[in-house]
Amino acid sequence: MVDDERFIYLISPESVTTPAALDVFAAKLEEALGTDLVAAFQLRLKNVGDDWIETATKRLLPLCQAKDVAFILNDRPDLAVKLGCDGAHVSADEDMPFSKAREILGEDLILGATCRGSRDLAFEAGEEGADYVAFGAFFPSSTKATKSRVGLEILEWWNEIAVLPSVAIGGLTAENCGPVYKAGADYICVVSAVWDHPNGPAAGVRALVEACS
Repeated sequence: MVDDERFIYLISPESVTTPAALDVFAAKLEEALGTDLVAAFQLRLKNVGDDWIETATKRLLPLCQAKDVAFILNDRPDLAVKLGCDGAHVSADEDMPFSKAREILGEDLILGATCRGSRDLAFEAGEEGADYVAFGAFFPSSTKATKSRVGLEILEWWNEIAVLPSVAIGGLTAENCGPVYKAGADYICVVSAVWDHPNGPAAGVRALVEACS
């Protein structure tokens, strides 16, 4: 997943729960990926059955594969393996221990770890086989309740002491992501800043990259 030229990490909106919504979102994802500026995409669907996760994955995974973009499945390492995804993202206190997720994924698939603002969790994630750690929320988010708020110092600290990539998440937009990226985040993770951009997803991606340059 590491690519110095691409550092935008996209997460799906949770509204992709019907065939019609999936059709609309697939077009948006294809537009965003067409910028060739996206490093990773995470399918994050809550309160839906495994059948729907499989349906959505089969529709969206080929779009990511065509652009060499890592396809990460939220919460479900088991389905990530079954469906041929590039990896899974878990939270140790909500989903399963990082070590269990790594066991399920095997050695080759990507494991992402939610660490919020915890330095201890970041160390634990690294020791148990995570490929990246996610810190946040840096700002209030309209897409997910923020359990914790963190400052730039955690990115600066991690950048100094660790080689494991970091992902910054939580309320990031083109207006506020620049200092976060420059503080040491390897990836900028967004939802609404791209999918709800008034000029479309591609413009949203480009605005983020420009803000970080």
